[in-house]
Amino acid sequence: MPQTYDVILAGLGAMGSAAAFHLAQRGRRVLGLDRFAPPHCFGSSHGQTRIIREAYFEHPSYVPLVQRAYELWEQLAGASSAELFRPTGGLMIGRPEGVVFLGAKRSAETHLLRHEILTAPEIRRRFPALRPEDDMLAVLEPRAGILFPERCIAAHLSLATRQGANLRFEEPVVRWEPVADAVQVVTTKATYRAAHLILTAGSWIRELAPELSLPFTVERQVLFWFLPKNSPTLFYPERCPIHLWQIDDRKFFYGFPDLGEGVKIASHHDGEFTAPDLVRREVAPEEVDAMRKIVRRFLPDADGPLHSAVVCLYTNTPDGHFWIDWHPLHRQVLLVSPCSGHGFKFSSAIGEAACDLVLQGRCRFDLSLFRHRKFCKAS
Repeated sequence: MPQTYDVILAGLGAMGSAAAFHLAQRGRRVLGLDRFAPPHCFGSSHGQTRIIREAYFEHPSYVPLVQRAYELWEQLAGASSAELFRPTGGLMIGRPEGVVFLGAKRSAETHLLRHEILTAPEIRRRFPALRPEDDMLAVLEPRAGILFPERCIAAHLSLATRQGANLRFEEPVVRWEPVADAVQVVTTKATYRAAHLILTAGSWIRELAPELSLPFTVERQVLFWFLPKNSPTLFYPERCPIHLWQIDDRKFFYGFPDLGEGVKIASHHDGEFTAPDLVRREVAPEEVDAMRKIVRRFLPDADGPLHSAVVCLYTNTPDGHFWIDWHPLHRQVLLVSPCSGHGFKFSSAIGEAACDLVLQGRCRFDLSLFRHRKFCKAS
């Protein structure tokens, strides 16, 4: 007979590890499955740092969710005795008509968030590592900062195990099928059964629901660390906030202060489309050169030697928002959060929301922005 649980999670990265923790914390019998041994470097949740920001330019609806995420990250840090978050403040920089500046300003005003509007000369004076062009403006938000993703995932997994969750690594899900009002899950090693299945497999989620023809694309992203060539103290966290830039209609990049291994810089949505098991992991010299041109333009003192570069993955939905919704054919299956490259900061709260949805059928947040039946082709 299959081993039986209350909830099975397929994928234990950012979202799956958080959901496993919240479910186990509430006393549920939890089985977590992952094809790798998280935290790992094959998906979307590695690279040492992630941005957390409150004046969310993508849509004001995200703000209550990220505010809850801040609370949960603080609780997780206390429970795990680990530094998971470092405040730095944050700048959303762009031209006055651009979506980054206008969207961040709209969210800040809608939710009455503390913020300042800075002109380009003010940005250069207060944060001399950054060199915006004269027609740029910025929203400065004091609560923004850095999350450490590998530590966050490890903390969620450790505490989930301590609460009784059975987490099985290097055990991929082969298939699942509904059985009456339950779900049977077959892996490479065993067969399991549960009342609910949560699919949190990130870039591999399409393989687990082929009947839906999910309209996700997997995008290769490169993260770079450059050593400052001049004035390295300008990039210390106390002098350089996290920063996200829109430099033309379609070009975005973001950066971090130097935490000891150089200044981390990456483009946002400018990668080649791929498949998770076929992604090109090597970084080509021309990719370094392209990013260096951006560094020379906007962070010239960071234009020193390349320290390192790694590849990660975005899993994109058609409209760039998250995907948190029930399977249209099987109500006992929940699909959670292909996040289009901006989801990690929310994972503590999304894990809690997934737990609430499974146990109560609802959660405290308005998730209508993340329901995508119109894109779903169930067969």
